[in-house]
Amino acid sequence: MKFATIAQQVEHVTCNDEVPGSIPGGGSKRVYIMILVDFNQIAIGSVMVALNRGEELSETLVRHLILNGLRYYRSRFHDKYGELIICCDSKHYWRRDYFPNYKINRKKERETTGHDWDVIFNCLNNIRDELREHFPYKVLEIYGAEADDIIATLVLNKVEDKYLILSSDKDFIQLHRFSVDQFSPVAKKMISNKDPVNYLREHILKGDRSDGIPNILSPDDSFLTEKRQKPMRKVVIGNITEALERFAPDKVYQLAKCPKDTWIRNWQRNETLIDLGKIPKDITIEISKEYNSVKVGNRANLLTYFIENKLTQLIDSIGDF
Repeated sequence: MKFATIAQQVEHVTCNDEVPGSIPGGGSKRVYIMILVDFNQIAIGSVMVALNRGEELSETLVRHLILNGLRYYRSRFHDKYGELIICCDSKHYWRRDYFPNYKINRKKERETTGHDWDVIFNCLNNIRDELREHFPYKVLEIYGAEADDIIATLVLNKVEDKYLILSSDKDFIQLHRFSVDQFSPVAKKMISNKDPVNYLREHILKGDRSDGIPNILSPDDSFLTEKRQKPMRKVVIGNITEALERFAPDKVYQLAKCPKDTWIRNWQRNETLIDLGKIPKDITIEISKEYNSVKVGNRANLLTYFIENKLTQLIDSIGDF
């Protein structure tokens, strides 16, 4: 399946879950809450903590670390934000179809660590499948989508009143303009920003080195060939973001002393890759379908699963799941 390279705004698609106390229909407002888990980031973070402590990785250890992390976050945040929704990265990204250099250096960077990432990812995939089969949480993985796409689509559907995003990824700051809080497992604190709309504009202008996205003045292959990006001074970025309060992006190119065609092309490139309101429509439709149809495991069967997988340290806390 090949995804379109023309980004489209997310359309409203209704999700069907509602928590006790909600009032369907009429003039009353429904109450929806959820905890959106950036699974791959949290799982890899758990693995890196173990590796940095010098521990020898095993699937048993990784399983315990991931589940204990989910247990902790659920017990801490469930009363305020509701149930966990596990959001997973697909092996294939639509952004890679649109921009082949997207995250192009991630594999090279992993190879420098000396760890066997094939084994690590196989282990994480097994645990993801176990969560899907045994746990009472929706586990979402959609071909072509990253966890960011799943999280953003559920937020932008605008059905739920309150969300907590569990992720250290600052890409989600742009969603803070909605009813969104974000907790960083790395910093162990809430992430906040006074002006998420302006943050998004700056992000589009600056690009994202970690994702292989150059700044708006630089060519597509800037990180692939290790070219030096054309610098953008802080004062210029400030002037442009201020101008964007009043003018469309294609009207402010002169402030950056950039040819208009280059500016428009690179703005579209970065906006498509960074703005979570530009996820292709076919992706958002599949995400919403999966959310509404996915089955969850039975909480009553968790004890059997814990015993079979020797999760003895977590049995006493089984009620936290």
